Amino acid sequence: MALIQIERPSKHILLFKINRPEAANAFSNELLETFEAALNDLGEARVLIITGSGAKAFSAGADLKERKKLTEDEVWPAVARIRSLVQRVSELEIPTIAAINGVAFGGGLELALACDIRVAHVSAQLGLTETSLGVIPGAFGTVHLTRIVGEAAALEMILSAKRITADEAKQIGLVTGVSDDALREATQIAEAISNNAPLAVKRAKEVVNAVSGNLTEAFLAEEKAYKSLIATEDRLEGLRAFSEKRAARFLGR
Repeated sequence: MALIQIERPSKHILLFKINRPEAANAFSNELLETFEAALNDLGEARVLIITGSGAKAFSAGADLKERKKLTEDEVWPAVARIRSLVQRVSELEIPTIAAINGVAFGGGLELALACDIRVAHVSAQLGLTETSLGVIPGAFGTVHLTRIVGEAAALEMILSAKRITADEAKQIGLVTGVSDDALREATQIAEAISNNAPLAVKRAKEVVNAVSGNLTEAFLAEEKAYKSLIATEDRLEGLRAFSEKRAARFLGR
């Protein structure tokens, strides 16, 4: 079974479908490797759409069953693998659209935030839930979310680990559309883009992204903050609580 299903809705539109529905399309190491490889051959695509398999999840983010087994020294390299994928998506020359067909939590939402445009299914839920696990978003989520929705809304979502509905996401500008068929809406947007001059589209994307300026310091600050939390008791308690399906008992150490 292909962990990334690749389809071509039309000559110039490429669709990547994250395909681990039995695990809420969580990012296993193998899935991340498959996704990275798929990005190496975009062919004649002028637009890339990313969505999830099944009706329940875009992606629940990191595979916490894998994460629970890691030593402290192995945690950041695991985060960095997701971070690398998210960075590659954000740096693609062609426009990218996330069709959020279900839940998008943690690294799953960070992947969607790396896309240029996001549309969500009416039943989707979105959240950067890392503080409920004793860490923070580590794949540029703190930076990208703030750029997209503003500081106050980003802080509320991140600090509270709040899960918001598709309609709430649209109200704060996190998604541009809410639909009973997110992939269909994403494809319609992709078709409109792909009909335009491809060089002009690429240059327009460059200019809009340049408005945000140099993000290097913000990215480094996120990395430093995440690494400072790896050795804490609270991070381990967050993973135990998730595994045991109970509320975490954080002690602040």
